[in-house]
Amino acid sequence: MPRKPRFFLPNVPVHIVQRGRSRNPVFFEDSDYRAYLDWLAEALVRYECAIHAYVLMTNHIHILATPKVSQGVSRMMQYVGRRYVPYINKTY
Repeated sequence: MPRKPRFFLPNVPVHIVQRGRSRNPVFFEDSDYRAYLDWLAEALVRYECAIHAYVLMTNHIHILATPKVSQGVSRMMQYVGRRYVPYINKTY
């Protein structure tokens, strides 16, 4: 059964948790954290989101963000994932 669509409201904070597959590491070196944060910063501007807090752990990420538009969070995370995943696959 497919999951229910996610529902985000503009100007309402969202707690985002992103985990590695089977809780495996998603960051391996300091440069990986920097690359992720650089792409996240680009996505924030592009998709009009504000970040209030974030934590990058070795195997997961927590982000507290507020979108200005309803699709902002989804598009922001998609943007980061489409850059970070190929980077990790190519690097390791």
